[in-house]
Amino acid sequence: MDGTKPAMESTVEEAQDEGQESKGCSECCLKCLGGVPYASLVATILCFSGVALFCGCGHVALTGTLTMLENNFSRVTSDHATLATVIQIFQYIIYGVASFFFVYAILLLGEGFYTTSAIKKELQSDFKTTVCGRCITAFFMFLTYIFALVFIAIFCFTAIPVFLFFNMWNTCAAMRSPDSNITSPNSVCVDIRQYGLVSLNATPGKACGATLGDICNTSEFYLSYHLYIVALAGAGATVIALIHYLMILAANWAYLKSAVSTHEYHDIKTKDDQDLEAEARSKEGQNSSSYS
Repeated sequence: MDGTKPAMESTVEEAQDEGQESKGCSECCLKCLGGVPYASLVATILCFSGVALFCGCGHVALTGTLTMLENNFSRVTSDHATLATVIQIFQYIIYGVASFFFVYAILLLGEGFYTTSAIKKELQSDFKTTVCGRCITAFFMFLTYIFALVFIAIFCFTAIPVFLFFNMWNTCAAMRSPDSNITSPNSVCVDIRQYGLVSLNATPGKACGATLGDICNTSEFYLSYHLYIVALAGAGATVIALIHYLMILAANWAYLKSAVSTHEYHDIKTKDDQDLEAEARSKEGQNSSSYS
């Protein structure tokens, strides 16, 4: 019996140590999860997804558009040289947009971690560093507002090729439909010269009837049309992500400003309490000296 008692005590102690370790691990995990800015994380994922869709699909769609144009609407290089240059410039811009927004979204996510940590320490003495953080948040808020306006313009611009391809798609669908009552399919044409994409002297410049139907069945047309739609959706998702970032930054700025005021109020209150305590002690000292 005496030999089993120490063994039982050691078993209980080991169980208590294991319980404390598991409790410490769970508390650490909860503390880490509590410091994650989930709103900024969601906005970052949405921004990454939107920019990736816009840049990737937009780049491939522009290449397919140029190929379709050279094969079917403008066989002379000089007739669409300006458009080819513009497409190449846009492709380089896409590279820059993808790289920049990858870094910028990481910075905004880091700002979210910083602000979340600062707000949790608003009653601690090291909260004075968030005064600089408030200026950084305001700066990011200004930049995000500008980028949101830019991407709204990009979203509207991306809708133009979607509209053009949609009209061409509908024209081909109308020619294939038995209910369209088109007596002369060769009279149905799509002339891209009227959109200013190529010069007025481009050869052939337009496609009619069966030729137009064959163009609509090419892989370049089908792929480019659907990629433009996905790129438009990606631009819209990026706009939503930037607006989400704006709301987060505005809330963080308000939290930081309120926390600074609260911290200053606590400092003043603590100082006043200390002054009152010192005054009370001095009065007690005077009363005790008068009694002696």
